[in-house]
Amino acid sequence: MIQMYDVHKKYTENVEALNGINLKISKGEFVFITGPSGAGKTTFIKIILGWEKIDRGQMIINGINMLKIKRSKLSFLRRNIGVVFQDFKLIKSRSVYDNIAFPQKVIGIPYKEIKRNTWEILKNIGLSNKKDSFPLELAGGEQQRIAIARALINKPKILLADEPTGNIDPEMMWEIMKLFIKANINGTTVVFATHNRDLLKTTKQRVIHLKKGKIVE
Repeated sequence: MIQMYDVHKKYTENVEALNGINLKISKGEFVFITGPSGAGKTTFIKIILGWEKIDRGQMIINGINMLKIKRSKLSFLRRNIGVVFQDFKLIKSRSVYDNIAFPQKVIGIPYKEIKRNTWEILKNIGLSNKKDSFPLELAGGEQQRIAIARALINKPKILLADEPTGNIDPEMMWEIMKLFIKANINGTTVVFATHNRDLLKTTKQRVIHLKKGKIVE
């Protein structure tokens, strides 16, 4: 599903965000990426999504060579990838319903199906009563659940998360984790970047430790 061979990404002459990364993440796996600030976690997420190009090495995402991918094929790749950010990135001027409906409209799903899918996922995350609310009217944990629902609505093969529990309280963190675990049980490959030690202590999933752009454990 995700394969990296001697992957390098440099932003400045003296600092490599990723330095010689070699790994394989299998289909249906749940992997945590951890490390201190500046370790390369966000860059790791961005290169999988195609927001950043690698400088050297080989990277295969869902059968596509990311070093050779054409810009026209990036949108096709991203249809199979959902992404969740720490700061939610919801559209503030649109309702909860519209935030979840939007990615479905982008790929041309019929209106009736959009309505059914959106209502179903809102019930699954326990926020059907908030469908007409706007993001800034919601608590942080509610916004994050909406962001996860939006990332999952098109049933992506890969779900990327960049510190998704960083802005919510510990109790809500476990509620958020249940959504990721459920997605993984349903077959989605999950790559979850975090520095939350409490979360990592309780997990049985594989944990990849980054430090200064290198895998150290």
